[in-house]
Formats: sequence, structure tokens, C-alpha cells
Amino acid sequence: MPRVKGTTRPASPRSPRAAIAAPKLPDRPGRWKLLLRRRRNLLRPLAGLAVAAVLALLLIGTVHGIGQGLNFTERLGDVTARMGLRVAHIELLGQKKTPEPLLLAALGVSRGDPILTVRLAAARARIESIDWVQSATVERQLPGTIVVRIVERRPFAVWQNKGKFSLIDHDGKLVTDSDVATFFSQLPLVVGDGANSAAGALIDALSAHPGLLERVVAAVRVGDRRWNLHLKSGTDVMLPEGADVPALARLAQLQASDALLDRPLERVDMRLPDRLVLRPYPEKPRDGKSVDGKPVDAKPVDAKRGDSTPDSTPSTARKT
Repeated sequence: MPRVKGTTRPASPRSPRAAIAAPKLPDRPGRWKLLLRRRRNLLRPLAGLAVAAVLALLLIGTVHGIGQGLNFTERLGDVTARMGLRVAHIELLGQKKTPEPLLLAALGVSRGDPILTVRLAAARARIESIDWVQSATVERQLPGTIVVRIVERRPFAVWQNKGKFSLIDHDGKLVTDSDVATFFSQLPLVVGDGANSAAGALIDALSAHPGLLERVVAAVRVGDRRWNLHLKSGTDVMLPEGADVPALARLAQLQASDALLDRPLERVDMRLPDRLVLRPYPEKPRDGKSVDGKPVDAKPVDAKRGDSTPDSTPSTARKT
């Protein structure tokens, strides 16, 4: 084969020049060398644990030797406090109605206390036991700040039971029994045993009909089964058991179409599913006597009257 000018023939694999140009492969490590490498990888974590153990022992020895206290926690707090890790600031966030002295007393931390020994979970549990507090978080921010964040219960209604007034939240839990008079003009009033736990559903249903809600003076729980609504006009609306929502919707419809609640009615009985019983006020007496000349025994309207109270006033039944 003729040679082309300017080109060189590749070296033969068997030629000495090819042997010099070939790359040299590294030698494979020996058996013992591989074993040492594996042992070294295992020894590194063990060495780290050994160092950590030595440091821990030194720390424990230093705390027991220098710190003062009845146990290790107190001694650790004393040592770290000497190093400057003390409570210098306490931040209260979300606190509006909860009395600050009560909140600080539940926290159980004072300025100057060792910050590392503050038991956060126990402090949070004590704070959440306060009536006004719905939930709380307690954080430690080094070097010297304790941050308390609380979510307060929102007063939803005033609850009257056995002559005592309290503020309750939507779930019926007690918020406080002090400073209740401030909320009388702002919150609805519910009365009776069990009214606190059932108030949320009733007031939510009433809120869907603002025209009805603004007429209600008090909602009275009867036998912890159903409600009577005492209106500003003096009318009592007797709601059926377990059917508050449809009954209120029907009452709002009757008010819109017939102005039912604007009439001089003593009672509106909605307990029967197929009819509405209306009881008007008795006619005004003339000189202490009714229109038929008989004496009149005046009876006060009782908003707490239950189902079985006798009443001789004539009623008007209206099918609906």
C-alpha cells in the first residue's frame, strides 16, 4: 500500500514504542490494606461518640462541682445563669382581656431566673387553664427572652343560670364571670340549665334572620330540650324541640308576609308541626273588671314558663 505524504503509520501493538505509549494501570490494593480502610470507616463514628461522651462527662463533672442546687437541673441552671443565660425580658402577645398579673402568675417565670431551666410545657398548661385563654405557646429565645403568645376566647353570649351571669364562648365554655355587665348590650342572653352548650346553634340560626335576632331579649332553655324566645314586645315564641332552624325560617316568613310579630300576641306556639297557635293578650280591664264584669287577676308574663303551665287565655290555632 503506498504511503501518503505527510502521514505517519501507527505503531504496531508489539513494537517497543507502543509499549511505552500505553497508560499504566494502578496496582490493586492488597488485602490487608482494604481491611484497614474498612476498619477506619467504622472507627470514625466511634471516635466521634467517644469524644462526645468525654465532653458530656466533663460537663456533668463541672456542673456538679460548680453549680448549686438540689438536682442536676438546678445546678445546670445555676451554672448557665452565671454565664449570662438569665430571663431578662418577658413578651406577652395576644393578651387583651386576660389580666396581666394572672397571666404572669400562671407563667411562673420571673426576670433573673435561669432561662434554660424554664419548663415550657408546664408553663403552657398553666396558662391554658385560665378562663380567658383558648390556646397558648411559650417559647425560649436565647440568651434571655421568654415569649408567650395566647389566643383568647371570644365572648359569644351572656349565660344566666341560677341567678348568676357569665360570659361563654361559641362552644358554651366559660370565659369569665366578672365584668359581665359590660357585654349586656353587645351579646345575646341565654337562660337556664344547658343553655350554654346549646346557645351556639340557636344564635347561629337566629343570625341568619337579623330581623328576628334584633327582637329577641332572651332565649330561655326549657328542660334542656327546646327554646322559648322572649321578645322586646313581651311575646314568647315557643320553638319545637330539635327543629329550631326550620321554625325560625317559618317565623321569618310569617313576619315578612303578615307582620306576625307586630301584633299584640302573648304567645306564639310553634311546637306543633302542622299548625301555629297564637295567643293574644287578654282585653284591657275596665276599673279592675273585664268586659264581662268579673274581677281580673293580673298575671305577669313569665319568659321561663314551660310546656305544662296552665293558661286559660283563649288561643287561635292557625294551620301552616
